[in-house]
Amino acid sequence: MTDDPNAPDRDRQPSFIAEVTHLGRWVPSVDLFALFTLMPVPVLVLGCLFGGVFAWAGLIWIAGLIHVLDRLIRRAAPDAPEGSEFPAADSLSIALGVAHFAVLALAVIAVVGLTGLGIVERIVVFLGCGMFLGQVSNPNAHELIHRADKRLFTLGKWIYISLLYGQHVSAHRLVHHRYVATRDDPNTAVLGESFWAYLRQVWPGEFRAGWRAEQALRARRSATQVQGWRGWLGPYAHYLAGGLAGIMLVWIAFGLMAVAVYVLLCLYAQIQILLADYVQHYGLERRRVADSYEPVSVLHSWDAPDPVSALWMLNAPRHSDHHAHPARPYPLLALGDYRAPGRPVLPYSLPVMATLALSPRIWHRLMDRRVKQLRARQAEL
Repeated sequence: MTDDPNAPDRDRQPSFIAEVTHLGRWVPSVDLFALFTLMPVPVLVLGCLFGGVFAWAGLIWIAGLIHVLDRLIRRAAPDAPEGSEFPAADSLSIALGVAHFAVLALAVIAVVGLTGLGIVERIVVFLGCGMFLGQVSNPNAHELIHRADKRLFTLGKWIYISLLYGQHVSAHRLVHHRYVATRDDPNTAVLGESFWAYLRQVWPGEFRAGWRAEQALRARRSATQVQGWRGWLGPYAHYLAGGLAGIMLVWIAFGLMAVAVYVLLCLYAQIQILLADYVQHYGLERRRVADSYEPVSVLHSWDAPDPVSALWMLNAPRHSDHHAHPARPYPLLALGDYRAPGRPVLPYSLPVMATLALSPRIWHRLMDRRVKQLRARQAEL
C-alpha cells in the first residue's frame, strides 16, 4: 500500500459496512466481520437439517468462495486508526460463541443420521461445520481468552473445552505468548519440521507446558488459594471435567455413535487450530540475549494480508500485531508496513497455507527457501 493506513480521520465511527475516510480509504467495521463470519451459519444449520443444496453451499462458501474473493480483491484492508473504538466487537464474539455451540450440536445430530441425511450429505456437513469450528470458533475463542472481562474469558474457555481442547487456554496465554519462536514453545515449528511430525508432539507438549505454567502460578498465589484437588488441578479441573461432561452428555442424549462423531469433529477442529499455529510461526526464531530472548516483534510471526479470509477469521492472519498487543481487539489488529524487507508474509492466505501444510513435500518446497531468505535479510537489519 502506498498510502499511510493510519492517516484516516480518527473521529469517524464505523458505518454499516465500512468506515469511509477522508482519503477515500476504508477500514472494515464490525458489521463487515459479522457479515462474513455469520453468513454461513444459517446455511450450515439448514444443511444439518435438510442436506442437499444447503449442505453443499456451506462447504463451497467456506472451502472455495473465500479463497476466490481473496484472489479477486487481493488488496489488504487498511489498518484501523489508533484509538478507534469498536464497541460492537464483543457483541459479535458473543453471537459467534452462541453459534459455535449450535453448529457443534447440530453437526453431531446430523452426521450421526438423526436428521435423515444420506451418507454423502453427512460427509459434506461434517466438513463444512468442522471448518467453521476450526476457522471461526477458534479465532473467536482465542480472542475471548485474551479479554480482561471474566465473562468473555469464560465463554472463550468453554468454547475450547467443548472442542476437548481446554488446555489450549493455559498453554496459549502462559506459554506460547512468552516463548513464541523459541524451542521452549511447543507450538512453534522449527525449520524442516513437517506438520505431521509437529502434530505428534505439540498436543501432549502443549498439555504439559500449560500444566507446568498453571502450577507455577499456583505456587505464587497467596495462602487464600483454593485448597484440595480443585486447587491442585487449577483450571485443568474445568478442562478435564468439562470435556468428560460433554462426552457423557452426547452419549446420554444420542448414543455411542454420536460420541464418536463428536470426538471426530473435535479432532478435526483441533487439527485446524494446530495448522494455524504451525503456519504462523514456522521456522521463525528469536535470538538468544543473555539469559533470555530478544523481544517478540513483527519478525516472529507470518502475516497474511488477504482481506476476505481476514474478515472470516477475525483478523487472526494479522498475527504479529496480536503478539505485540495480545489484548488488542481484533478490528484494531494492524499489518503496518508488511512489505518491508525482512517481514514474514505468507505467499497465500492462512486457510490455503494450512491446506498446503498437509503435504510436507509441497510445504517445504514453498516455505523453507523463504525462511532461509528471511533469516539472511534479518541478519542484515
